[in-house]
Order: sequence, then structure tokens, then C-alpha cells
Amino acid sequence: MTRKRREWSLDEFKVAEAPGLDRFHDFGLPLPLMRGIARLGFEYCTPIQSEALPYALSDYDIVGQAQTGTGKTAAFLIALITHQLENPLPAPREPGFPRSLILAPTRELAMQIADDAVEIARYCSTRVVSVIGGMDFERQRLRLAEDAIDILVATPGRLIDFSRRRHVDLSRVESLVIDEADRLMDMGFIPDVRRIVLMTPHKKARQTLFFSATYNDDVKRIAESWTREAIHIQVKPEQIAAESIDQQFWMVGRKDKLSVLKALLDTVGGTRVLVFVNRRDQGARVADGLKRLGANCQLLTGDVPQKKRLKVLSRFRDGESPTLVATDVAGRGLHVEAISHVVNFDLPYEADDYVHRIGRTGRAGAEGKAVSFVCEDDAFSLPAIEEVLGSAANCVHPPESLLETLK
Repeated sequence: MTRKRREWSLDEFKVAEAPGLDRFHDFGLPLPLMRGIARLGFEYCTPIQSEALPYALSDYDIVGQAQTGTGKTAAFLIALITHQLENPLPAPREPGFPRSLILAPTRELAMQIADDAVEIARYCSTRVVSVIGGMDFERQRLRLAEDAIDILVATPGRLIDFSRRRHVDLSRVESLVIDEADRLMDMGFIPDVRRIVLMTPHKKARQTLFFSATYNDDVKRIAESWTREAIHIQVKPEQIAAESIDQQFWMVGRKDKLSVLKALLDTVGGTRVLVFVNRRDQGARVADGLKRLGANCQLLTGDVPQKKRLKVLSRFRDGESPTLVATDVAGRGLHVEAISHVVNFDLPYEADDYVHRIGRTGRAGAEGKAVSFVCEDDAFSLPAIEEVLGSAANCVHPPESLLETLK
């Protein structure tokens, strides 16, 4: 006798109502999707999810201003998957015609989005494919040709390559997501993105979800060009920083930074620590200096080859090398869970980059710490950071217990 497989139900994922918080239960999401959400342990929505989901699920276009770590990826993935589950196609599609397209500026971000999509849609019939520059072209071509694609995650250059060779046809895209639009602009990808957008149906015939960490005049112009009567949503940096990140500003002399950093690493005991510097040469000096002092660390800068880059990130994710020294360029799209500390060895030149950096910790409701070294050079960057955060930076000396280890 064949035993009937027990169906999963929401009774297995009970989340109590909480004042001021939205639950994923509250949006009437399809049961297979809710099962994936339950498996990931998502209970209450982040601010961007609470604000975006009601509109995204109703097929409105959205222009969202939100930084890394706010939960925007889950917000747009839930909307895309729900739309597809609730609107099944009447007939099978041939390969190469994605229903949803997500554009991201970097390989790492695209890979992370694709991984997140697979996890959230684990119990759905959603097929996720990624096409990313710097990776095996032929292997990606075969993936495109295997079967119909529900969600295609891509970097612009590689997508144009596949489109030019007619391996991908974007004429039936129902939903378009443009993620980190300001980074796409900074990295010179907007002409490529414009070409891609023109390959999709007219904005009246598709849903467009547009996200950017900053919203200057240039970003505003392209957002208005590619969306239709969009709902505008903003999650302020101070909201992000205040929720789950303990921010500390330490007064440290230029010559003492390395020894203070090593002492800090010794006190946090093998947890993942991400150290930001402003320049590649500075990163090399910091990484070499830490290694001489006995620290297990790696360096990630913009000129690191892709194969080595993936190996470095894998070692960092797996905890084999718990400290990563990186520049802002290398850190774009870097998504690693359970980073306990972000250390600003140098304060960033741009105040918005401070928020991007510290957003690598304290993610998905977890607690995180951001420690910024403020020396005689960095002090000039503080006023702009304070303005972005909407509060004063309380500069103090490093803890006495830490300084004792230096004597």
C-alpha cells in the first residue's frame, strides 16, 4: 500500500501577530512559496518588504531607494514568484524566453540573487537561470537551452552577448527588475541596460521594479523613463543603521590602526570580519601587515581575477579565512551572511558608502557591529557621514581592555 504524502500547511509555520510588524502570512502568498519562506525562517517583514509587497503583488511599478541588507531582494523575488504562480501560462514555452528578468551590476550580486531565488522558490516549479560575465559561457548557453526559464538573473554585458547570438529572447518578459541602479550607472552599464530594456515589452506591458541605494537627478531620470506611474518607496539610512547595527567610532592614530585592528580581531575570536579600505595599495599593506602579525586574512580588490575572487569569497563564507580586507569596488555586490563586524580601517570618501559598508553586517534582523577608525585624516569625512545618518558620531578611544593587549 502506497502511503499518501502529507501536504504542508501554514499550521506548521505559526508566527504571532506583533504590533507595528507585518508577517508574510498577511499577504495571502501561495502555499508553496510560504513553505520556502518558512524554511528560511522569515517571520516578519523588513520596512522595505512591508512597504513594497502590497504594491508589487498588485502589479504596480515600484521605484525603491534602499541599501544593501534591507531585504529588498526577498521583496522583489516574492513578488515575481507570486505573479508567476498565480498566472500560469496556458501553454508550455520554448527555452530562451524568460518570464522575469533581473539585472544586477556585479557577478557576485547576480549569483547571490539567483541563489536566493532558488531557496525561496524551493517548493515551487520555478526555474532560475543566471547568465554572468566571467563565468563559463558554454555551460550557461546549455542552461538556457535546457528548458523554459521563469527567472533570468543577469549582468548586462553577458546578457547582451547571449541576446546577440539569439540564445535569449526578452520579448515576452512580464516583470523586469533593475537592482542597484546607481551602481550600474557608476560602473558605466547604463547604455547596455538601455539596450536591454528596449528588448523587453513596452513599460505599459510589463511590471518594472527599480531599486537604487541613492536617488540623484540622473537616477531619477532613468527611473522615470523605464517605469510607469511607479510607487516611490524610501528606506532611510538611519532606519537601517539604528535597527540592528552597533556603530562605534574609535579615535585611532594613523600609525596605530594596524595594531588596534589586530587586537580587535583577537578579541572577536574567528567570527567573520570585513575590513574596508579606500585604495588597493592600502588594502595590500593592511592584509600583509595582518598576516605578519599572525592573522588569517585575505585581500579582495577590483583587480583580483574572477577565479581567485570566487575562491577568496568561498574561503570567507566557509570561515576558513575569517577576515577579509576589501575596497569599495570589490565589496559591491558582496553578500555573505553572518558577518559579525565591519571595520572601516579608513572612513569612505563618499558618505553613502559608509551605509553600504556597514549594511554588510546586522542583516536579516541579526545583530552586527560596525567599528570605524577615525584618525587625523579621516576626521574630515565625519560631517558628511553624520548628515547621512541624521545623528552625531560619538568618537571615543578604543576600549581599555583592548588597549591592554597592545602593551
